[in-house]
Amino acid sequence: MSLNHWVVRDYDRLVKSVNILEPEIKRLSDEQLSAKTEEFRGRLRQGETLAHIQAEAFAVVREAARRKLGMRHFDVQIIGGAVLHDGSIAEMKTGEGKTLVSTLAAYLNALSGEGVHVVTVNDYLAQRDAEWMGCVHRFLGLSVGLIQRGMKSSERRSNYGCDITYTNNSELGFDYLRDNLARNSGQLVMRWPKPFHFAIVDEVDSVLIDDGRNPLLISGQASEDAARYPVAAKVAELLVQGLHYKVVLKDNSVELTEEGIALAETALDTNDLWDENDPWARFVMNALKAKEFYRRNVEYIVRDGKALIINELTGRIEEKKRWSEGIHQAVEAKEGLKIQADSVVVAQITYQSLFKLYPKLSGMTGTAKTEEKEFLKMFQTPVIEVPTNLPNIRKDLPIQAFASARGKWEHVRQEVAHMFTLGRPVLVGTTSVENSEHLCDLLKEWNIPHNVLNARPKYAAKEAEVVAQAGRKYAITISTNMAGRGTDIILGGNPKMLAKEILEDHLLSSLTQEAPNVEVDGEAISQKVLSKIKVGSSSAALLAKTALMAKYVHKSEGKTWTYQKAKSLISEAVELSQSMDLKEIEKLAHEEAEMYPLGPTIALTYLSVLKDSEVHCSCEGAEVKKLGGLHVIGTSLHESRRIDNQLRGRAGRQGDPGSTRFMVSLQDEMFQKFDLDTEWAVRLISKITNDEDVPIEGQAVVKQLLSLQINVEKFFFAIRKNLVEFDEVLEVQRKHVYDLRQLILTGDSESCSQHVIQYMQAVVDEIVSGNVDPLMHPRRWSLGKLLNEFTSIAGKQLDDSFSGVTEDALLKSLGQLHEVGSIDIDNFFLPNLPRPPNSFRGIRRKSSSLRRWLAICSDDLTMNGKYRTTINLLRKYLGDVLIASYLNAIQESGYDDAYVKEIERAILVKTLDCFWRDHLINMNRLSSAVNVRSFGHRNPLEEYKIDGCRFFISMLSATRRLTVESVLRYWSSPSESQELFFS
Repeated sequence: MSLNHWVVRDYDRLVKSVNILEPEIKRLSDEQLSAKTEEFRGRLRQGETLAHIQAEAFAVVREAARRKLGMRHFDVQIIGGAVLHDGSIAEMKTGEGKTLVSTLAAYLNALSGEGVHVVTVNDYLAQRDAEWMGCVHRFLGLSVGLIQRGMKSSERRSNYGCDITYTNNSELGFDYLRDNLARNSGQLVMRWPKPFHFAIVDEVDSVLIDDGRNPLLISGQASEDAARYPVAAKVAELLVQGLHYKVVLKDNSVELTEEGIALAETALDTNDLWDENDPWARFVMNALKAKEFYRRNVEYIVRDGKALIINELTGRIEEKKRWSEGIHQAVEAKEGLKIQADSVVVAQITYQSLFKLYPKLSGMTGTAKTEEKEFLKMFQTPVIEVPTNLPNIRKDLPIQAFASARGKWEHVRQEVAHMFTLGRPVLVGTTSVENSEHLCDLLKEWNIPHNVLNARPKYAAKEAEVVAQAGRKYAITISTNMAGRGTDIILGGNPKMLAKEILEDHLLSSLTQEAPNVEVDGEAISQKVLSKIKVGSSSAALLAKTALMAKYVHKSEGKTWTYQKAKSLISEAVELSQSMDLKEIEKLAHEEAEMYPLGPTIALTYLSVLKDSEVHCSCEGAEVKKLGGLHVIGTSLHESRRIDNQLRGRAGRQGDPGSTRFMVSLQDEMFQKFDLDTEWAVRLISKITNDEDVPIEGQAVVKQLLSLQINVEKFFFAIRKNLVEFDEVLEVQRKHVYDLRQLILTGDSESCSQHVIQYMQAVVDEIVSGNVDPLMHPRRWSLGKLLNEFTSIAGKQLDDSFSGVTEDALLKSLGQLHEVGSIDIDNFFLPNLPRPPNSFRGIRRKSSSLRRWLAICSDDLTMNGKYRTTINLLRKYLGDVLIASYLNAIQESGYDDAYVKEIERAILVKTLDCFWRDHLINMNRLSSAVNVRSFGHRNPLEEYKIDGCRFFISMLSATRRLTVESVLRYWSSPSESQELFFS
């Protein structure tokens, strides 16, 4: 038996314990059940661990879910909750209730009071789960927060402070980045200093693997000339593939030939395409990439004068995302759209790096086992397959291979037609908008009614309705990957969605006179051959009454609604029906109609129609099951088996019958893009048949095609692994900078002063170490240069007496110092040189001075040698002069300590941010540049690590120096510096 079997079997003891406790927990009243939360917290405070209370806590959540949601966790769901609690990934098939499973681990880990994040892939799911599953947590006395796009900082801060916070992955990442761009602690929204405790990531493979290639970026506007992009686009049109440039599909890269370079330079009237002072090369290369790799209706669509990215894995539009490094501007130029300003990265992080910040991380998905090695390597999280509650009886039919794309699409049409005559619902998965619309045209030729679901607004707006109908008898649905994840296709139809559609059909004409906008509200979905839902007499009466009330409100009270507002009114009423008891809704409908116009009445009507819809869907679902259930057709192998398995998972949910079939052609994009050798398959097919439209199901062909798919998986895994390895270098640097930044923002009143003093000593140390040698006599040192650097840093703050110190005077003093036997470190100064200002008064400042001296003596900055002690004393003396002069200037300014600390904090943060932003730009350029070094047989990763470390050390050094210069300059003339530093 597999290792997974033994792991799951080990959880049986927990399941038995929970089941034994169930009768006892059931006997508790609502108040007693809610009081269990405080009891658990008390036990944790007394020294018990989460393991001690796990079984009882799970039993409590199971009972709370039964009472509030009408859903009781199955035994396999208890196993799923335990897998999540143990910091693993739970692979659960479609329809097995992953959302309900998350309540177990979320509740248990929230008892510590450190916060739990439940992370979904979009705002809708986060809101749905917070409202739906949040009922259980709120009933048990836990606070539930929700993070949504557009929320204010105060709302975010409050929601992150809750016991359990629902959010989506991008909002979480951007909040973390924004917190690390905050100028003061009042702008922080997360739980600092420990913002991360435990996370449950829904669709974890989508977040950590599919989106893992694209970092989250916060950008600032760059001063790039946008006029170059349209010019480069015109040049790209002149260049011919094969003659002027070569295309490498696998890497999405282009290479100019000598002829191409010559033509481009002539067209642009430049002598050198790569001239640093007039760099046209990047613009031309981006224009060629936009021409060859970024295809309209495949990688993006154009809407409202904007190029909007289509997510290749979900098929959805990414309205807030833009391609970086000038690619998006190149696409805009190609399409003749307005060029939006180029941007420069000010903060960035990958999802891998973000979720590594959690001490405990778990996830759930329907497809992760094929990527288990990657999860183990990157996150040390195993994937545990949780058994299904009912056996999976779906039939996965053999893959059919075709020599040509034409033959494949014709066979897809034939199979859809055959299933349509049987009455079976069909879901056809396509890889692009283009392909979905091509199949749509083929089915129209045969007059087969169907619905399309892709990124085009007129289709995407009807997503919920299309999915609700997709399991009905005779329903044909053509979809991109939009229907491949996060959707449940229920055989017979989704009764809740269908009941809502009946309401809209009967009420919208009474609520609004406005016609729907196809581009915004979607195209009407096809229901030609679908059976009509029969509503009972009571439901029909309520629908008529509600329609009359709507007309009355519309006419007599002069209320008018837009089409969108009318739909929202119905949606809000549906939500009201699900969040309140029937008696409460009836009371509102009868007694408080004026305060809640129409809403309660529509809610009552919905509940009545819902009963009729449930009966109809149940009967139709039984018919569909007899016919064989949902049939899924895949029209191409994806770059990952996991994505194909997601599509297969739409059929056969919760023990339902179903079947799947994949049809591939040797002309499919995957085989072309990766230049995979398919000649052997063509020869084999030609031996079997001369008709290219005849499918081949032989095991030999299928096995070879799957091996090619695995090779593509390995290619992308290597890319992700490479990105992670490169990002790990930046991850260490980012953690250092962000930890330092949070220490400055959230530290006590003395921390900023300590940082400034440490920076001053560090700057002095760098100046000294760069101009001395412990093995050589001081007369051989660069003392003149040392003095110049020191006085340029200190500026006007130095005492007038120090300005008279010469190279000879310093040399003479160091010579005398070398001959001195003992030194009083408390009142130390170099012989015959000015004493530092007497600013080290008081225990705190004296102890700080002593700690600096001990640090100087113990560090490795000065090598061993005859003059090591002399160098250390020089470092101490110059450090004392600089720091004491600074403290003296603050004291003379007359400002109070609070104001001084605020100035120090502002300068520290602003300087750090400035250099960190420049460092990110340099590191991004370096990551591109080091790949060229592989031609010199040098490891790009090692080169990146070495140069990246050197860049980082230089960045920190420059940050310290500018910070010291800035604070000294500020206190030399505070009134003049106010505008300079805080504008």
